[in-house]
Amino acid sequence: MAHIKTLDALREVYAMPRDLVQAKQLDRLDGHCRAFLSLAPFCAVATQGADGFGDVTPRGDAPGFALVLDDTTLALPDRPGNNRLDTLSNIIENPGIGLLFLIPGFDDTLRINGTAEVRVDDDLRARFEIRNRLPASVILVRIREVYLHCAKAFIRSKLWDPDARVDRSRLPSLSQMLGDQINGEITVPTDPELAVHYDKTLY
Repeated sequence: MAHIKTLDALREVYAMPRDLVQAKQLDRLDGHCRAFLSLAPFCAVATQGADGFGDVTPRGDAPGFALVLDDTTLALPDRPGNNRLDTLSNIIENPGIGLLFLIPGFDDTLRINGTAEVRVDDDLRARFEIRNRLPASVILVRIREVYLHCAKAFIRSKLWDPDARVDRSRLPSLSQMLGDQINGEITVPTDPELAVHYDKTLY
């Protein structure tokens, strides 16, 4: 097994990117990027803590949930989760952030890289009020790079193809899997209990 350890060695395996790949990278949102964000109900958020280990967490809400404040600033509400606070803790230790926005049915994606901070400004949180509830905090992203990403991964994976959908019965339920992993040390909610919990704590 050959271990690539240098950038020069890596480039011996891969060709240089085409001019289009380099030219499409912007340093701010344009009209197309804003339109994409307005339709996107989901993004994956990548951060890295001081320990050097990375985390990728899912974020989702109504389309356009990532609020464009200006051409170089984006705000994402931190809705109720599991309170591990991996993403928020990482941002405090290391502000670098990467976002991948998806629109159901679209094979193209939007990538945004920059720096982030955790904000608790009342006026900013108020802009994300749903069901009379505010997010505990807001992730404010200062954009450094933004670009549309090609469709190859989605074409190969057939992610949106109805014929490629996997029947949920192929895996045990989340409650069953967690119960097996925890091995009786902590009581795991049943599937009906989880459904009630999700409904009560979604916002």
